[in-house]
Amino acid sequence: MSAPPLPPAKLRRVLVPFLLVTLIWGSTWLVIRDQIGVVPASWSVTYRFLLGTVAMFGVAVAMRAPLWPGRGGLMIAALVGFFQFFANFNLVYRAEGVVTSGLVAVVFALLVVPNAVLGRIFLGQSLSRPFLAGSVIAMLGVALLFDHELRHVRGDGVWAVAGGIATTLLAVLTASIANVLQATQAARRMAVVPMIAWAMLVGTLVDGAYAWATVGPPLFEWRWGYVGGIAYLGLIGSALAFPLYFHVIRTIGPARAAYSSVLVPVIAMALSTMFEGYRWSFQAAGGAALALAGLIVALRARNPAR
Repeated sequence: MSAPPLPPAKLRRVLVPFLLVTLIWGSTWLVIRDQIGVVPASWSVTYRFLLGTVAMFGVAVAMRAPLWPGRGGLMIAALVGFFQFFANFNLVYRAEGVVTSGLVAVVFALLVVPNAVLGRIFLGQSLSRPFLAGSVIAMLGVALLFDHELRHVRGDGVWAVAGGIATTLLAVLTASIANVLQATQAARRMAVVPMIAWAMLVGTLVDGAYAWATVGPPLFEWRWGYVGGIAYLGLIGSALAFPLYFHVIRTIGPARAAYSSVLVPVIAMALSTMFEGYRWSFQAAGGAALALAGLIVALRARNPAR
């Protein structure tokens, strides 16, 4: 069952934020790829969200939003920070070390599947048979993509790519946990910007502690591309995109907002083709088309109510 079409006024309110989020997150996958190299991934994640945290608290102060979320709110923010801004992004950065950014984005489009399953378990949301069928189609498409990827590597590279695939899937799960936490009644009682600010702060602290414990003291690369990438990911990809996305969710509901997950990998794969030299084949093109078609079927099958 589908909800009625959006009223024109509501559509106008979300159209620009929706397009901005889609374009921003479609490009961040490629920028992340450039962050992997001289600086360990865990420190790059830390710098990104340190900048994002400062920006988010600055926005909250400028909006005169209540900063202290209370003990219960702080607990929710801490859990979101751990799963979203620590576990998820550390896994994503590591996956992009061995798998092209476009393919990581395609797999991340499957986020709607664990979101629906966990939403069913913890939030009592329903699952329809067409949604399950679309999810299966999408997963078959992703399987074709990674079969194509594995066929073009030799020796130990096979295990590296397989590890990248597993890391990406684990990142999808941690992001899904954070999404479900954000959909709880306790989280909805908090203002969006302060909640994200506190979540980013907790995530940044854990990021920094993990980086120091695993790779040693901070290391920074004073290359313009790296510094610009940190600024873009911290300010545009985090401090701007996350509040915009939650605005879209609160206006049209999470199911309709999830259509961005279908458009993001299209942009990411196009950029990967142009800048990473990703080579297409009939199998890869078929896998990408199947994955996106399955996601469209799954999303259309859900009742996109708020």
